[in-house]
Amino acid sequence: MTKSIRGVLLTAIVAVTLGALATPALADETQWQKDHPRRTQVNSRLKNQNKRINNEEKSGQISKAQGKQLHSEDHAIRQEERTMASTNGGHITKAEQKSLNQQENQVSGQIGK
Repeated sequence: MTKSIRGVLLTAIVAVTLGALATPALADETQWQKDHPRRTQVNSRLKNQNKRINNEEKSGQISKAQGKQLHSEDHAIRQEERTMASTNGGHITKAEQKSLNQQENQVSGQIGK
């Protein structure tokens, strides 16, 4: 076997092995999302807002200090979501989700102003 064929085979084996190891992790994440739809929704919004803040900073629409403040507010919302979930077996109630979304709406309104 030549060195190049051996290298290709080794690379293929490593890729298949890593893919097999990653599949259960992806399945767990998907199952978690199915089991915690309210938390998934809240956290998806926080992730999206994080991207929006970063984009606004890069484009110069908001200053670094403003971005830091907005990130701090989002971080506080994420911490509150985790605290709420810890008191309810890992879940948040509809009322808690509504409260978190209202807080996210306030932060969202500050992005780009």
